[in-house]
Amino acid sequence: MRSAGKIDRTDARMLLELSEHPRATTSAVAGAAGIARNTAQARLARLEEDGALDSFERRVDPSALGYPLTAFVTAQVAQYKLDQVGAELRDIPEVLQVLGISGQSDLLVHVVAADADDLYRVAGRILAIPGVERTNTALVMSELVAYRVTPLLRRIAGEPA
Repeated sequence: MRSAGKIDRTDARMLLELSEHPRATTSAVAGAAGIARNTAQARLARLEEDGALDSFERRVDPSALGYPLTAFVTAQVAQYKLDQVGAELRDIPEVLQVLGISGQSDLLVHVVAADADDLYRVAGRILAIPGVERTNTALVMSELVAYRVTPLLRRIAGEPA
C-alpha cells in the first residue's frame, strides 16, 4: 500500500475534476479548483509522486474482451515464497489485481475468465504456483457498488455527496 500525504480541499476539488473529466487539461483542473495553472501543475505532480494520483489507465470492461466472468480467489501461501508467488501471478493475464490480506488467507486475487471451464483453468494455474498451499474461489454474481472514490473526494472537498 502506498502512503500518500494528506489530501486537502483543493486537492480533492482537482481530483474530482479529473474523476469527472479524465481528459481535462491542467488549466481546466486549475479552474475547477480555483487556483492558478502552475499551482495546479505543481499539486498534481506532488499527488503523483505521493502515490495519491494513480495511473491514468482507462478502465476497460473485461467482458468486452471476452471475459464475462469475474471471481476472487483467496490463497494461502508459504510466507517465504510470497514474492515469488506475486511474480508468478503477474504472469497470468487473467489476474487483474492481487492484494495481501490478513486473516486465514494471505492473498486476494481478482481474476476474470471466459467461462466456467476457463475459470477452472485459471484457478488451477494459481494453485499450481510453487508456494501456494490452498485456494478458494468465489464467483461474482453481480456488482452492487462499482469501485469509486468520488464520495470520499466530495466529503474532503466539502461538497454534498
